Amino acid sequence: MKDDARQHALLANLTLGGADDPDPQETAEWRDALASLLREAGPERARQILDRLAADCRAAGAPWTGPRGTPYVNTIAPDHEPAFPGDLAIEEKLASTMRWNALAMVVRANQAYGDLGGHIASYASAADLFEVGFNHFFKAGAAAQADLVFFQPHSAPGVYARAFLEGRLEERDLAMYRQEITARKQGTRGLSSYPHPWLMPDFWQFPTGSMGIGPISSIYHARFMRYLDHRGLLDTADRTVWGVFGDGEMDEPESMSALTLAAREGLDNLTWVVNCNLQRLDGPVRGNGRIIDELETLFGGAGWNVIKLVWGADWDPLFAQDVTGALAQAFSTTVDGQLQTFAAKDGAFNREHFFGQSPALQALAAGLTDAQIDRLKRGGHDLVKIHAAYDAARRHRGAPTVILAQTKKGYGMGDAGQGRMTTHQQKKLDRDALLAFRDRFDLPLSDEATESLAFYKPAADSPEMQYLHARRAALGGSLPSRAVGAPAVPVPAIGSFATFALQADGKEMSTTMAFVRMLTQLLKDTQLGPRIVPIVADEARTFGMANLFKQIGIYSRSGQQYEPEDIGSVLSYREARDGQILEEGISEAGAISSWVAAATSYSVHGLAMLPFYIYYSMFGFQRIGDLIWAAADQRARGFLLGATAGRTTLGGEGLQHQDGSSHLVAATVPNCRAYDPATAGELAVILDYGMRQMLVEQVDVFYYLTLMNENLPQPSLPDGVEVGVIKGMYRVRAGGDGHGNGSAAVRLLGSGAILAEVLAAADLLAQDWGIDSEVWSVTSYSELSRDAADVARHARLHPRQPAGRSHVAACLEGDAPVIAATDYVRAVPQMVANDIDAPMTILGTDGFGRSDSRAALRRFFEVDRHHVVLAALQALRLRGTVSADVCAQAIVAYGIDTDAPSPWTC
Repeated sequence: MKDDARQHALLANLTLGGADDPDPQETAEWRDALASLLREAGPERARQILDRLAADCRAAGAPWTGPRGTPYVNTIAPDHEPAFPGDLAIEEKLASTMRWNALAMVVRANQAYGDLGGHIASYASAADLFEVGFNHFFKAGAAAQADLVFFQPHSAPGVYARAFLEGRLEERDLAMYRQEITARKQGTRGLSSYPHPWLMPDFWQFPTGSMGIGPISSIYHARFMRYLDHRGLLDTADRTVWGVFGDGEMDEPESMSALTLAAREGLDNLTWVVNCNLQRLDGPVRGNGRIIDELETLFGGAGWNVIKLVWGADWDPLFAQDVTGALAQAFSTTVDGQLQTFAAKDGAFNREHFFGQSPALQALAAGLTDAQIDRLKRGGHDLVKIHAAYDAARRHRGAPTVILAQTKKGYGMGDAGQGRMTTHQQKKLDRDALLAFRDRFDLPLSDEATESLAFYKPAADSPEMQYLHARRAALGGSLPSRAVGAPAVPVPAIGSFATFALQADGKEMSTTMAFVRMLTQLLKDTQLGPRIVPIVADEARTFGMANLFKQIGIYSRSGQQYEPEDIGSVLSYREARDGQILEEGISEAGAISSWVAAATSYSVHGLAMLPFYIYYSMFGFQRIGDLIWAAADQRARGFLLGATAGRTTLGGEGLQHQDGSSHLVAATVPNCRAYDPATAGELAVILDYGMRQMLVEQVDVFYYLTLMNENLPQPSLPDGVEVGVIKGMYRVRAGGDGHGNGSAAVRLLGSGAILAEVLAAADLLAQDWGIDSEVWSVTSYSELSRDAADVARHARLHPRQPAGRSHVAACLEGDAPVIAATDYVRAVPQMVANDIDAPMTILGTDGFGRSDSRAALRRFFEVDRHHVVLAALQALRLRGTVSADVCAQAIVAYGIDTDAPSPWTC
């Protein structure tokens, strides 16, 4: 208790008293009283009194809040650190070995191929942070028992180095770092540059390579664990989500955007370790400030428990000797740019330029040699202090914890990289630098082994290896590890939830309403229903989902502690601790992160869930495409539903809300199955097929379906077209005699919102111009394109085998012109233009949206029935079967403005 009072008194010197104090005697009396209170009653009682005094100040009209942040010292005092439970010497040896093997991996790769890249300095700074976690905190085991760990991506070589010692990777695997294609040819395993579950599906669990995605994902994974627990689906009480991130990464909006959610949800199952090596790629993170102070203010203000881990134990005696507070005062005025310089320089420089700032500091360093000053550790390199911080985080209740750990980038790399501006790009070290690194970490390597960058692995019966395996065995096994053994989930027969859509018989509805009705029925299924996770970003009422509020409730860890205004309504807003809907507010990034947590539950928790995230389609791939790409990397399974889809169905909303590109972007994601259904029946078939593929067959794909808000008469789904719906197209209306006998003069393709216009165009062609046509509904151009690409590739690689035929080529054989109209940009149908023999004309909605009626928008973008007719007549004119006069007559008859600017230019 005396040490606490003394520490508080010393730190007070930084902000109280001095030349500006009008009554130093009175100030001293107050400080003496505080010291007495701390000594006699302890810190908790002192906090109570200070809170009471602050409240009295506010009541008296003199509002006061303390200065933001705390001094630049460790949060946990030395006498509050728990006993270190491990063998410190062995753990230091293991950490040194990891550092060497990680370095050797990167340097060897770049000696062989200079353009492979890789990073040494990040792991060099973070190795101790990782090793304390691996040896004492990161729990493994079955998916339902293991901790979740998000690894700083640039530190991947260090994780591979540990896996090598554990026997999970072989030396030949390390030699194939960033050589995944070459490795496959050589019959070994290549190691991906960063954590990528798609590339290493049994190893990496979470993709973190794109800065900011790891942090926001970790928050929503922690919240989803609580969701599973509170709904009674899985006990997650003893599991923790750990995230090791960089200080530079905290600049990403995604890193910061969900901090208040984590605090609001009380996610004490979440701990972030921010590796504050003070450097990003080009230079200091905050050269003229201090990133640790900044982050302390941000996280503390958001409601997180903040633990500052700034200085190692070597500094403790210096702080203890510093009775004047000179050391803490010096740190309070030293910015990160200067701290980086101190990291890059030797002990003599630091003696002169840091300790030489005042006589008091000089006295503190008088008993230290230059070599000892050079070895003064920062907090993130001290295993004992790291353990104390992790232990405090694990025991904290009621809020998430962030540990701000100060390290040196390129720690131990000496002149080759420690603290240097160029250290992030350092991928090659010369002989002297390698030998210096070996000596710095006391590695048992000969000069020859060091120069040749030999990987080092202690003998199996060595104390180090026995210790390493024992520690991981005590924590449940190896990490990272990705499991895939979740039991399949039965899917009900399509007739149980979609008969109304398959046999619609002309009933009017939108495909959005059809989806909500199907979802409502699926939720009632006793086996599948509890696994469904409906997700919205504050638009449930827009999409007609308000009926679900009462039926299944909105998840809230606090339940509903108020009486909603609409409590008497059948659609009243109902929050519940076991609620099923995840209502994420106006945050598409948050909603997709929740979706990913649910969509990967089969591997993360061994419990397959089925998330449906419905949103304005414009605010999906265009707004959060990077997060969707990461979901694909993570092998997500679930449905994304782009509602109010297409450029012309959301009439009045205008430019920012009208989506014409999402299907183009979706086509670039290899495991995304994207569909633009035009009818409720098509939607039902796709939904049924997708659920079975993901939940029963357990294929690593996810589905993107676009839904319309336009009420249209819904036809019954014709018999036998289900295969065509899934493959990407089927014939809606035959040409010739109406039964497919005889050939149509032209083929019309329609999708989603525009199919009705195409059908109307077919009628006009027959009625006004006597031209026979057939109509096809194209549910997925991307699926047609992939199939055609597969067929073409097989023919190219196997020239002696009979050539196959793609689905689109089989459907559109012959040379009769094809007219494709879509509510998306023309590049979407263009994906299959080269896969058919017939000439293809494409009408799409390239350009900026407008606010107007659907009819006006379709006329403006030239995708309405009249423009489809004109496109068909023009295609026939080019074949010589229709005259130019007929085209001119159609232009006049339909009132087409030939002087209007192109939609994509205005």
